[in-house]
Amino acid sequence: MRDRDLVRLHWPESLRPAFDALFGLDDRLADVALGAAQPALAAIKLAWWRDQLAVLDTQPPPPEPVLLKVASELMPAGLAGADCAALAEGWMAAVAEEADPAPRGTALFALLGRLLGHEASGGEAFSRADLARRTGDPAWLAKLPPVPSPRPARPITLLDALGRRDAARFWPPEPEATPGRSWTLIRHRLTGR
Repeated sequence: MRDRDLVRLHWPESLRPAFDALFGLDDRLADVALGAAQPALAAIKLAWWRDQLAVLDTQPPPPEPVLLKVASELMPAGLAGADCAALAEGWMAAVAEEADPAPRGTALFALLGRLLGHEASGGEAFSRADLARRTGDPAWLAKLPPVPSPRPARPITLLDALGRRDAARFWPPEPEATPGRSWTLIRHRLTGR
């Protein structure tokens, strides 16, 4: 079980397939961004994904499983292909020469907010912690102050609460979906901290 599975439980059941599809897209973009031998190659591949996502607004998806999921789950839930293309742009910033993980987190939280119908600030703490876990490099982590989290946005900002927990702990990171991490989610959901 992953942290994402715990966060998913805080989402309305009707939106969970869209939640899964969005994180499926994020995972695919992570594979592209972090699996490339050079940053320039990652940028080229991410540009392809950005363009393919934007085209979904005017053309049917090609037979690529992630793009089919975007078209079948995210677009009916109110996201346009161009909206999803912002996530590819965010990943480009994360693997640029002067890497900045914030745009990826901001784009992901904006998309999650659109799905949930509530604007959510933040995303950088989650993005930094996720990149540290994916790459095994604790240099991505940074202690960030909590971002105000109104109650309706908390199913999204739960991810940032876990990112702040990871930044406050020593490396290597604790396993995902532990009781302590579950408690962090419950406390954040109830208090916003």
